[in-house]
Amino acid sequence: MRRALISDIHGNLEALEVVLEDIKAQGISEIFCLGDIIGYGPNPRECIDRVMDSCKVTLLGNHDQGAMFDPDGFNVGAERAIFWTREQLENATDRNNEKRWEFLGELPRTHRADPFLFVHGSPRNPLSEYIFPEDIYNHRKMERLFQLVERYCFQGHTHVPGIFTEGFQFYAPEEIDYEYTLGDGKVMVNVGSVGQPRDGDNRACYVVLEDGHPSANGAAGGEAPPATGPVKITYRRLPYDFETTIQKIYAISELEPFLGDRLRQGR
Repeated sequence: MRRALISDIHGNLEALEVVLEDIKAQGISEIFCLGDIIGYGPNPRECIDRVMDSCKVTLLGNHDQGAMFDPDGFNVGAERAIFWTREQLENATDRNNEKRWEFLGELPRTHRADPFLFVHGSPRNPLSEYIFPEDIYNHRKMERLFQLVERYCFQGHTHVPGIFTEGFQFYAPEEIDYEYTLGDGKVMVNVGSVGQPRDGDNRACYVVLEDGHPSANGAAGGEAPPATGPVKITYRRLPYDFETTIQKIYAISELEPFLGDRLRQGR
């Protein structure tokens, strides 16, 4: 079974469409979205629509929640973007907005499909805790997080892709040639960001998860049959027309220009 894991789209329609096209070209039909469909970017409604149509599982991100309630802990630029995003979803002339609000309001914070746990932030605080590469030096934090992971955890939120091991190691995608086979040890995998990468690479990022199951169809109780092969992840990096997204951001006075600039920089 192959799944595509996407996260942190942030209203970037150009990046999302390139990613969805790449997923389709690989013959992958099952997509999990780990949250933050909206916030920062200029096309929140369109991105919600694409996710609703394409993703089997979608989780709640902190920006998704911020659009529904008062944003908490956001910087000024992010907060302004959230309020503008909310206005787009409250536009009474768009008949689809009610359906979008209902979709966001029903999103879960976690999803389990043994041996996998899917969250937006972390296994301890699924919505808003960050796990950065430098956290490998905070052994107490990492030990507590791994205590909550049965085997494999997938997350987004930081926009920095990579593999965290129980042995306090972090591997960026380029260090592992963009592929990693999951073994017996526990790992946490950051799938990166579709719409706002922050690892110095401005290409859209997502993960293909190959979990070793030939098919989940027909299994008793809806459970997947026993794995018959290795559990492997592959990072995909895709160029997209970020200049178009940048110009859209520049044209919206409520969105800070740096939200466009950082797409070019990948930071």
